[in-house]
Amino acid sequence: MGHGHGHGHGPPVSAGGRYVRPLTAAFVIAAVFMVVEIAVGLATSSLALISDGAHMLTDTVGIGLALAAIVFANRGADRPNRTFGLYRAEVLAALANAVLLFGVAGYVIIEAATRLSDPPEVPGLPVLIAATLGLGANVCSFLLLRKGSTESLNIRGAYLEVIADLIGSIGVLLSGAVTLLFGWRYADPLIGVAIGLFVLPRTWTLARRSLRILFQHAPERVDVDELSRTLAELAGVTEVHDLHVWTLTSGMEVASAHLTVCPGADQDTVLRSAQDLLATRYRIEHATLQLESGDSPSSCHELSW
Repeated sequence: MGHGHGHGHGPPVSAGGRYVRPLTAAFVIAAVFMVVEIAVGLATSSLALISDGAHMLTDTVGIGLALAAIVFANRGADRPNRTFGLYRAEVLAALANAVLLFGVAGYVIIEAATRLSDPPEVPGLPVLIAATLGLGANVCSFLLLRKGSTESLNIRGAYLEVIADLIGSIGVLLSGAVTLLFGWRYADPLIGVAIGLFVLPRTWTLARRSLRILFQHAPERVDVDELSRTLAELAGVTEVHDLHVWTLTSGMEVASAHLTVCPGADQDTVLRSAQDLLATRYRIEHATLQLESGDSPSSCHELSW
């Protein structure tokens, strides 16, 4: 029959694992200023500040989830029966962050709608001071997580929450300034609604990307049909079947395939060519390729699924 050949041994290294310290620092910052914003918001009845504090709460929970997922995933990688570690924990954390953001955005929009008919008076100065502190905290967290957000979907979830909260803090600053200067009571609930609406599309993107990974869809950047044709065009390859491409977690694309080769073809050469193609053209470093001789029947066709 065939010969099984793999490229890459053992579980890969998580991109998010390199950012434990920045996540820890961002977690502490978010937790401290969450308490400040919610306390001042409740004391002043400022919906904009409460909503920003609630976003800071999701920052705290979201960053905590991201941090726990990375630690959990890395600890699970050394178990022999967990051949891919527990890296999907990072994707689950990203999805949990998206659910939290949906919930907070929905709460703020509904609460603001009920207040528009009779908005309460909100003292502008305390709101302005608390929002300034919150903005500074979000800028620090933004800088800490910016690099990691390009490498890990998990960290990107926490990063998007920080960005949303940073924009929210700017909105609260605007709300406090308008209230302080003009006494316009509608500024606070309107800013609250704007913050909620700003978060929703980014949250949907994060949720969609997380679900694509959990459902084991091929990465969006990979055209599977084209990949199959390209592998079939390699010297010595006559057919490609049982091709699967999926994402384990951010930055970890995995592939497996059966390649039927011509009788007499050098299988080591074919294997190296296929691995080089996957690594250089499609950035798939971890691939398991089974080579089958063209004159031997393939048992994979007998599978019912």
